Amino acid sequence: MRCEIIGVGTELLLGQIVNSNAAWIGQRLADAGWDCLRHTVVGDNTGRIADALREALERADAVILTGGLGPTQDDVTRDAIAQVAGVELRRDSAIEAWLRERFASFSARPMAELNLRQADVPEGATTLDNPKGTAPGLQTEIGGKPVFAIPGPPREMAPMMETYVLPELAQRAGEGRAIVARTLRTAGIGESLVAERLTPLWDQAELTGGVSLAYLASAGEVKVRLTAAGPDRAAALATIEPVEAAVRAELGEAVYGTDEDTLEGVVGRLLRQRGRTLATAESLTAGLVAARIADAPGASDYYLGGVTTYASGAKTDLLAVPPVLLETVGPVSEPVAAAMAEGARDALGADVGLATTGVAGPDGHGGQPPGTFVLAVADADGTATQVSRAPGDRAHVRQWTTVLALDLLRRRLEGRA
Repeated sequence: MRCEIIGVGTELLLGQIVNSNAAWIGQRLADAGWDCLRHTVVGDNTGRIADALREALERADAVILTGGLGPTQDDVTRDAIAQVAGVELRRDSAIEAWLRERFASFSARPMAELNLRQADVPEGATTLDNPKGTAPGLQTEIGGKPVFAIPGPPREMAPMMETYVLPELAQRAGEGRAIVARTLRTAGIGESLVAERLTPLWDQAELTGGVSLAYLASAGEVKVRLTAAGPDRAAALATIEPVEAAVRAELGEAVYGTDEDTLEGVVGRLLRQRGRTLATAESLTAGLVAARIADAPGASDYYLGGVTTYASGAKTDLLAVPPVLLETVGPVSEPVAAAMAEGARDALGADVGLATTGVAGPDGHGGQPPGTFVLAVADADGTATQVSRAPGDRAHVRQWTTVLALDLLRRRLEGRA
């Protein structure tokens, strides 16, 4: 069973709003046994929305439209659906009464002046309740295929999908089909190297048959997604299981988690499990590491705080890095990174100190080329350091360094560094 998603809104095309709805819906469609065939974004224009809907119905077995259901003149999703279905819009008296009741509690305008376009429904369509907003959803059939129109705001979209759309699609898919994806998250290893290591696995049809592979790379991380279909979720996972084991064996300690895991979340769990506290010292990343660590719920249980020391003098004054060390080996060096990590640990009374220093670019510094970064983790057992280079501009170098700093800490806590 194949479904397409059409995002409606000129603001999506202009990049003023990110179309996060499509990603969320795509994931949930798989759980309902549906393949997501295509995502399309179209502006607030009746003809263009209608064209996109016609094209989607030629390819797919169901279509979901998000957005364009509000009261303003550019909310024309209803009009486009009616045009494709070859029907007129009608005023739904029950929806109109509901809207008037809702608006009466907070609208200062006379009731006669209210714009109630949300109550206009294509003939033959069913309305879907929206307890989180004032734009009802719609469900209709065009050419024997279900078409759903739901609001664009995620807080309104998700409940309507959960309550109406997904159960309907699951029923239409019938028993005996589930699509399941398992994502392995890696850090510190590039996409090309991941692909090089895993390519031989896909020559083993007896192992990988029925499982598809995809990569998603970002700064310092690569996600490896394994997808399979089966009569139910358990069967699909059983198909994935031996392939996942083979991927893990090939990538080793580069795999830090699965599915919705994050590096900061994994690091937090390890610190909490081991009863340790953490302090950070940042030069190159200028607080990005601290922000990632603090983003994990409950971070105050183990994260004591951080120090940003961009200038050499600040490294000496706040972290007790010896001036002679800065003068002889330079701020972008393993000895200075190690001293920063120890300094953070001592200054905040933490069990573990994590430090970053480097050259963000675009120019080199102190004989070091742009993109060079040095990391250090200090604890009661000593200090571990790492030197590497990151590609890209200043922002990308900092993101890359932040990821690898968290990964070095993760490996240290696991006893691997």
